[in-house]
Amino acid sequence: LQETMEDIDKNSDGFIDLEEYIGDMYSHDGDADEPEWVKTEREQFVEFRDKNHDGKMDKEETKDWILPSDYDHAEAEARHLVYESDQDKDGKLTKEEIVEKYDLFVGSQATDFGEALVRHDE
Repeated sequence: LQETMEDIDKNSDGFIDLEEYIGDMYSHDGDADEPEWVKTEREQFVEFRDKNHDGKMDKEETKDWILPSDYDHAEAEARHLVYESDQDKDGKLTKEEIVEKYDLFVGSQATDFGEALVRHDE
């Protein structure tokens, strides 16, 4: 949270305002027209990110943005591993499917960057 605040809060006032929020993702570079996704992000900021509608995100609002409480990182990573590795799409992983995508598993936080594969014995 502190690192995010330091990176995005350009005026160092302890808050992230709309322009700082957008500026972290998009640079105008002289473009008069913003892409549609930037307009959508502006709406997200106003409607959802700035919960108390004071025009800026405080630490608690920023925390809710970068670390949403309803997001299960382990489950998301597990679903990702199955989706990417399950070649026959049966919802189950065989040893062969895992070995075929070994690099994906070794780099995954879900397997503790491969340590779980080394400790596992079948």
